[in-house]
Amino acid sequence: MITLQKFVFNTFFVNSYLLYDESRDCILVDASCQEEFEKEQLADFITSNKLNLTHNICTHCHVDHVLGNEFIASRFGILPEYHQKGEPFFLNIREIADSLGFTISMIPRPKGYLTEGDRIKLGSHVLKVLYTPGHAEGSICLYQEEQKFIITGDVLFRDTIGRTDLPSGDYDQLIKSIREKIFTLADDVIVYPGHGPETTIGYERLNNPFVR
Repeated sequence: MITLQKFVFNTFFVNSYLLYDESRDCILVDASCQEEFEKEQLADFITSNKLNLTHNICTHCHVDHVLGNEFIASRFGILPEYHQKGEPFFLNIREIADSLGFTISMIPRPKGYLTEGDRIKLGSHVLKVLYTPGHAEGSICLYQEEQKFIITGDVLFRDTIGRTDLPSGDYDQLIKSIREKIFTLADDVIVYPGHGPETTIGYERLNNPFVR
């Protein structure tokens, strides 16, 4: 069984998720730790629970979601993985970080690129990659079928959706991604978003004013 541990990091209150199972392998989703105490909180959890970090996955490459990539690469030797269409966000990410009061010294090269239908192994379990652009090019979600949960990054939140006024945002595309990729899942699938509380597919299908 997969255990999901949520951390809330940086001034944008990004949800970083650490997933692990009985194999003690673990996957980090959205390494958003910026302050030293945040980095140590994450590292201490991994080491104290004797976990083996195998993947650092970015749901998308906006600066608030990738602030911890440098730390994860240097501390654990794990390079980030993301959709190739998110690559352009790194061209000026240092300047963007600086304007927001963050510091990015080194941009780790990707371990590899993820795309629609990829299957990421965690012990005996699998996370399926869904390509869901609209909030940003390169946005992906991670779906776990047996335990019925999906990690949506900034695509879908409780009662709302991701903003589309940033570079590569597209409202119509976002709505299409939600309806064709996420709302095809069962009502009882738990949604773990990139910010804020979890929700369910059924709740959002009935109550989310943007996609009812």
